Amino acid sequence: MVTCRQRGFTYLTVLFIVAILMGGLALVGEVWETSAKREKEADLLFVGNQYRTAIQRYVLAGKAQYPRTLEDLLKDPRQPSIQRYLRKLYPDPMTGKSEWGFVKGPDGGIGGVYSLSEDKPLKVAGFKLRDASLEGAQKYSDWKFAYSPAPAPGAAPPGATQPGAAQPPAAQPAAAPPAAPAN
Repeated sequence: MVTCRQRGFTYLTVLFIVAILMGGLALVGEVWETSAKREKEADLLFVGNQYRTAIQRYVLAGKAQYPRTLEDLLKDPRQPSIQRYLRKLYPDPMTGKSEWGFVKGPDGGIGGVYSLSEDKPLKVAGFKLRDASLEGAQKYSDWKFAYSPAPAPGAAPPGATQPGAAQPPAAQPAAAPPAAPAN
């Protein structure tokens, strides 16, 4: 025969077990969410670099002109034959939408893309060299995947001089008059 006291103890035991299971499930859910976010970040890095490379190839194939739309990367309208720089247009992995933010190129075309997500990234350091500009970004929309041509080997930034070029004369201190001979 089961007494009221035994039923109360069994009820508390079941509640305790359910609480432990719920805590474990919450922990598993958090780990799964973090893992899914890391996977989306990896996808964003891959897709962003696909767009950057496609824009670079587009620019180098035609007189430094940047694409006007992302569709231009699928079929270059400047070429008489079909020229593709991307196989397909990728959606933004962070938002799941096909909308991207655009970085303007020097000629007003599309110089790069970025996610429209305002979420905080998990990865803020340890990027590959090509993605070094992403270090320390506060949100995914700060991850800009843009092509900017490297300066020509002979070009120097304003104010800099080329190695081996004539240097401007340095200011010399005024020479002191010769000392008088001692007697």
